[in-house]
Amino acid sequence: MKKILALALAVVMVFGMMAVSAAAEDKTTINLWSFTDELQGMMNKYLELNPELAEKFEINSVVINNDGSAYVNALDSALMNGEPDIYGAEADYVFKYSQGVASEFAATYEELGIDVEAGIAAAEIAPYTIDIGTRPADGKVVALAYQSTGGAFIYRRSIAKDVFGTDDPAVIGEKIGAGSGNWDAFFAAAEELKAKGYKMVSGTGDVWNVIKTAAPTGWVVDDALNIDPMREEYLDLAKKLKDNDYMNDATQWQEAWFADMKAESKVFGFYGPAWLINYTLGPNCGEGESSSNGDWAVCAPNIGFYWGGTYLLAGKGAAADPVKAEFVKGFIEWVTLDTSDTGLQYMWANGLMNENGTKDTVASNVVLAKSNGEVEFLDGQNMFEYFIPANEYAKATNMTQYDSIINDAWGAAVGQYAAGEVDRDTAIQNFKMDLSGKLDIEIDF
Repeated sequence: MKKILALALAVVMVFGMMAVSAAAEDKTTINLWSFTDELQGMMNKYLELNPELAEKFEINSVVINNDGSAYVNALDSALMNGEPDIYGAEADYVFKYSQGVASEFAATYEELGIDVEAGIAAAEIAPYTIDIGTRPADGKVVALAYQSTGGAFIYRRSIAKDVFGTDDPAVIGEKIGAGSGNWDAFFAAAEELKAKGYKMVSGTGDVWNVIKTAAPTGWVVDDALNIDPMREEYLDLAKKLKDNDYMNDATQWQEAWFADMKAESKVFGFYGPAWLINYTLGPNCGEGESSSNGDWAVCAPNIGFYWGGTYLLAGKGAAADPVKAEFVKGFIEWVTLDTSDTGLQYMWANGLMNENGTKDTVASNVVLAKSNGEVEFLDGQNMFEYFIPANEYAKATNMTQYDSIINDAWGAAVGQYAAGEVDRDTAIQNFKMDLSGKLDIEIDF
């Protein structure tokens, strides 16, 4: 009898395992590609909110850091093979996938079944993000962001009080020329700061953050290199910053730059979006007596700009598969267009997507308007008050798929000129020589 029971149990186990295996085989695999694990975290939350989908779909998450362009290179090969169903692209290189040579691999949001025009209008999506995600060849949206990265000026309250007698964002905004479109007031304020022993910014790169996305025309116009007057002016601005000792000559993402975020630093401020506060200034503001936490505020910038952002695209293969298309449509809508309290953007804006309660700006102004942007780091200031209009100031019609390469070459040339190593004309000539042969564009020497 025992043998019969054991045999029966074994048979049940075998059939049970076969049933589980069959269930797994019945699931549809969604290939999710990204350069960080951020999208995977969003996918986990989406499946948590929609458990019925977790029973039908298996997520194959591929995460490759883009150091040395590793992610971009791998993604290019995968797209050629039709592998990614959903993939992310960062602002520095998204133009290649939304507007450039790799845009042919992207499905339009319309092909997924998304009423994208109505969704954008209802959510009041930041206009510059729509420009980035629209494919010029057919005028169709193929990518949208969940973040908005319109920039503001982020400054030290204690320094503002010492030099200007107030830390009021409205007053400090006027001091740096908020909305003026030029650098006159900025440098006048820099002179006042210098008189009291302070630096306006940490390095020339802090000013370049503004100029690189604010210039009226792109680096490439009619397949030829184009140096916009605003970008050329950066040569003079960088030299002025250095020659007049208005900065610490620190390089972004290096130790000296991070050190300028601590309490003992004499640096007044940094240009950047909300993520710079959450993920850079905050973690590097120091501890104990060195901590500058709570000694910061945000005001409107003199020139509108944006910096960074992640965009979501879908592969054509996913759009062609009715089962995959329905899932991809739902996920992308939830991330990029959903304005409800259970949508990704509301949770992202209100710090509900992470253990630290970190808040961030999102692409939907509808979501931002109903969210709480008060943060301790800014002494309780509601940062959304300034970042919502920052999204309107930013524009992206001047960007190209070649920008990351050209920006690096321009930064090197400007650095040589600011340091006094070469004259102005030589710096421009060196810049052109550096690009020669790297890009399939016309360069006038």
